[in-house]
Amino acid sequence: MHGTLHVIARFVAKAGQETALKSVLNAAIPPTRRELGCYRYDLMTNENEPRDFCFIERWDDDAAFDEHLGTAHAKTMLQKAEDLLESPPEIRRYRLV
Repeated sequence: MHGTLHVIARFVAKAGQETALKSVLNAAIPPTRRELGCYRYDLMTNENEPRDFCFIERWDDDAAFDEHLGTAHAKTMLQKAEDLLESPPEIRRYRLV
């Protein structure tokens, strides 16, 4: 598949781990925004559920996103987040229709 890829990556913190998870997720923002093929990488939080975070992302294509997942900073983020999460992250890929 070709074309711009939109990604929503959702992370739900264990109770009491919101601040720690937010710190881990925020650390990945600067290096990710410098990656080739990354057009948007914004961390959001749910106003009604402060343990619920998600990245809203836009990538040049699947290859750019797959390359991102292989970077040291993405791997470090996922590894550090693992013990802070209620469940594994939910990462979904979307395209314009």
